[in-house]
Amino acid sequence: MALTLTSALKGPGEVAVMVVEVTKRFGRRPFQWAEFVEQAWFVLSVTLMPTILVSVPFGAVISLQVGNLTGQLGAESFAGATAVLATVREAAPIAAALIISGAAGSAICSDLGARKIREEIDAMEVLGVDPLYRLVVPRVAATVFVSVLIIGIVIAAGIGGGYFFNVIVSGGSAGSFLASFTALATLADLVIALVKAAIFGWLAAIVGSYKGLSAGGGPSGVGRAVNEAVIVTFMLLFFINALMTAVYFQVVPQQGL
Repeated sequence: MALTLTSALKGPGEVAVMVVEVTKRFGRRPFQWAEFVEQAWFVLSVTLMPTILVSVPFGAVISLQVGNLTGQLGAESFAGATAVLATVREAAPIAAALIISGAAGSAICSDLGARKIREEIDAMEVLGVDPLYRLVVPRVAATVFVSVLIIGIVIAAGIGGGYFFNVIVSGGSAGSFLASFTALATLADLVIALVKAAIFGWLAAIVGSYKGLSAGGGPSGVGRAVNEAVIVTFMLLFFINALMTAVYFQVVPQQGL
């Protein structure tokens, strides 16, 4: 039983230690700006197209559901408010979590895993170069930066889809749609969405880095590490999202009509 418990706690414990170690290295100077820019462009290149392809149907589904619901309740004037609220609070963070863990986290894991099986990580350690400082910290910072951009794209697509389906398709009033933006949603909703995106990017990059640096067994081992990184990140981000949403509703007073 003790061995089983130790094995169960080993992975989460090592990830927690890595979170602490990476966070400590963010204060080290000089910061790897060249690596940060390169990794930010790399993460953006693997997440931008999935973001666009996911955000459009996300916005369409939310807009159709919200428009149908507000029509049944006779509250068409609040279609804009409810669409913005649903997009900013939940749809955008969930879409960002899916994209970040599925695209960015797996890309980081495969990159570092390939370096690991080629023994580049061991060579860096022999030369006295810290892999966490040189490779992981710039990737974490880049993923956080791109995650905030991604959630902005999803929010913009959701609002644009809401406007298209509620105003152009359904023949609603553009003035009432735009005027109702602040009826339910507040600035705190946008802030918590951006905070969620930053935390999601942070955790996805660290989990992907951990799985990549601990990969072994050749190319098949890297493939297993990528699959594990995606699954673990999915579960972790959805749990964090639910926890943050519950805390947010308890701490921030909600705006009524």
